[in-house]
Amino acid sequence: MPGPESGPFVEQRWLLPSAVVKELDPDDERAGRRHRRTARDWVVDFSCFLVAIAIGLVGADALEQEKLPEAVAALDQVLGALACAAVWLRRRWPLGLAVAMVPVAFLSATAGGAGVVAMFTLAVHRPFRYVAWVSGAAVVVTPVFYWYRPDPEIPYGWMLFLSAVLTGAVVGWGMFVRSKRQLMLSLRDRARRAETEARLRAEQAQRLARESIAREMHDVLAHRLTLLSVHAGALEFRPDAPREEIVRAAGVIRESAHEALQDLREIIGVLRAGERDDTSRPQPTLGALEALVTECREAGMKVALDLRVTDPAAVPASVGRTAYRIAQEGLTNARKHAPGTEVTVTVTGGPGEGLDVCLRNPAPDGDVPPVPGSGQGLIGLTERATLTGGRLAHGPTADGGFEVRAWLPWG
Repeated sequence: MPGPESGPFVEQRWLLPSAVVKELDPDDERAGRRHRRTARDWVVDFSCFLVAIAIGLVGADALEQEKLPEAVAALDQVLGALACAAVWLRRRWPLGLAVAMVPVAFLSATAGGAGVVAMFTLAVHRPFRYVAWVSGAAVVVTPVFYWYRPDPEIPYGWMLFLSAVLTGAVVGWGMFVRSKRQLMLSLRDRARRAETEARLRAEQAQRLARESIAREMHDVLAHRLTLLSVHAGALEFRPDAPREEIVRAAGVIRESAHEALQDLREIIGVLRAGERDDTSRPQPTLGALEALVTECREAGMKVALDLRVTDPAAVPASVGRTAYRIAQEGLTNARKHAPGTEVTVTVTGGPGEGLDVCLRNPAPDGDVPPVPGSGQGLIGLTERATLTGGRLAHGPTADGGFEVRAWLPWG
C-alpha cells in the first residue's frame, strides 16, 4: 500500500518500502553494518551446517567406490571441509558464497552439501536474476562433473536428471521462503503504516476541533468583550451621565461579563474533555438572530433587522449557525469601527435558492479612535462560509461605509 512518503526504489530491487528491504536483506553492503544473529538465526545456521556436513559425508563414502588417487581424495575432503565451514558466511555474502561454491562443488564431491545450502540461501536473500545465473552455471557444469567422475551405481542420464531436479527443488524452496518473508514483512509494514495514518488522522481531527473551538471563542468572546469595552468607555468619558444610563450600562457590563465567563468556561471544558458533552449549551442558529439584535439594541446600538425567511427553524443547523456568526461578527465590527451608525441586517432566501445575508453600515460621523484588532474575524467568516459550500465578500461601499455580504446554500 503506497504511502505519502513512498518513492522510487533504488535500482528497483524490491517492491517493498526501504525499511522492509533492510529487514529482508539486512546484510546488504549498503546498510553499512553487520547483521547480528538472533537465537533463531543461530539455530537455522547450525542446522544448515549439519545438512552440509551430512551431504558431505555421503560424498566422502562415494570417494571410496571411485578409487581415486589418495592426493585427489584428500584434496576433495579438504575442499569439502572448507566449504562446510564457509556455510557460516552465507548470511553475510550469499551471492559470493554461491558463486564460489560452483567451482568448488565441481572439484569436490564432499562440497555438494555446502553448494546446496549456498544455493538455497541465495534464493532466499537475492532477486531471481542472481539465482538464475548461478543455478544455470551449476546445471551447465554438472554434466562435465559426472562425465569425468561417474557414479558406479546410477546411470549417467539419471544422475543428470536427479541433479537438475535437486537444483530446481532447492531454488523453488528458497524462492517460496523469500516470497513468504516478503509477504509477511509487507503486511507488517502495511500495519505500521495504517497505525501511523490512523494516528495522523486522529491528530488532524483534534487540530480541526481545536481550530473550530478557537473560532467559536473568537466569535462569542469578541461580541461580549466589545459590549464591555463600549459601555466601560462610555462610563469613563461620561461620568456625569444620568443615573438611568449608568445603571443600564452597568447592567449590560455585568450581563456581558457573566455571559463571557460562561462561554469561556464552556470552551475550556471542551478543551479539557476533548469533545463536547451533553451539558454544553446548544449552538445558536438563525432563530436566535432576533435575540442577538435585541441584545445589541439594549446595549445602545442602532440595528435595523430585515428577516425575510418564512421559517427560520427550517434552515439547516450548519447554515443557520454560520448566518448567525456572520451577523454577530458584523455587528461586533460595526460597534468597534463605526460607533453611532445604524447597521442594517438583511437575511433573505428559501429552500433551493440559498440564504443571503447582508450587513451594511454608513460611514461614522467624525473621527473614530483606532480600535485594536487582528482582522482574523472576517477571515474566519470567509472560511466558515466556504466550508458550508457558500461564499462571502466584504469591503467598503461607495459612500464610505462597510458591507459584508454572504450567500449560503439551502438545499
